[in-house]
Amino acid sequence: ILGCFITDQRRATVSFVPTLEAPNRVPAERFSLELGDRGRFRLLSCRHGLLLMFLPLWSKVLAWDPVTGDQHRLDIPLGFDTKKEIGGAVLRAAGAIRHFQVVLVGRDKQNIVACVYSSEAGVWSKLISAPLPNPFCYQFMGVHPVLVGDSLHWFINCGLHKILEFDLHRQILTVIPGPLDEFPVGISQILVMRAEDGGLGVLFKSDCNVQLWKRKIDCDGEASWVLGRTFDLDTLFSLNSEEIKYMVILGLAEYNNTVFVQTVVGHFTVQLESLQFKKTFETNIWNLHQPFESVYTGETSIGGGHNGAELLHNT
Repeated sequence: ILGCFITDQRRATVSFVPTLEAPNRVPAERFSLELGDRGRFRLLSCRHGLLLMFLPLWSKVLAWDPVTGDQHRLDIPLGFDTKKEIGGAVLRAAGAIRHFQVVLVGRDKQNIVACVYSSEAGVWSKLISAPLPNPFCYQFMGVHPVLVGDSLHWFINCGLHKILEFDLHRQILTVIPGPLDEFPVGISQILVMRAEDGGLGVLFKSDCNVQLWKRKIDCDGEASWVLGRTFDLDTLFSLNSEEIKYMVILGLAEYNNTVFVQTVVGHFTVQLESLQFKKTFETNIWNLHQPFESVYTGETSIGGGHNGAELLHNT
């Protein structure tokens, strides 16, 4: 985890906050971006060394490579209601450096819709759709989508909380139930993640603890949710019950299974398998964080990227 990206809507900037110690620390200015007159924006995804953001006033998405500085601005395809919330993900195939894919999910009047952009082909796919579970769907919850196997997953609010799954291989949208429909879960308190066995998992934060759930498929193909581990927040952070109430999950580093949290005493990262935590920085910023997971060789001559920098993305 090289650091995380934090947005400033007022200044239309994306700032990089490094989290590594010297000599591996990447300078903050190395990966920062000014959007200038492009107006408001929202971070959608960061994966495989690319950052994806939605520019609603322009009806575009921007795919940005922080290392090379390359920017790709793509028109939102027809069939999306840009006045409604849009989710998205960016990814590269294993071993791919130049080419990437963008997956957008949104809605029209009656359906959830999705579309896939291939930089190699330079076009969007045909619109893929699935019926809305109810007409009041949907609002994207949690932080950002998680890639589990060949499928991307988002938490959505359909009155009851459900998970939107997009199968990249079969190009199919499916809405599946989450484990916590009975809980009044709010943003930054629940997020989709990878379970310890590599399958689909969910993290739920209450006022006093964190629950880690995992989805199991039995021999008949039936799916169910199982509660894995629970750990108390006050013992992990040595905070009292009143201070714990103000703890917020701000981001998930999916490949490292690590969450960024804000507390009244600063920012921390927590590795969810070992439960090791580390204080990263002190700030009053409570915006959502987008962790940047990559291998960066700095200003060496290896690989030849921008100014001799090289990025090896996770696969």
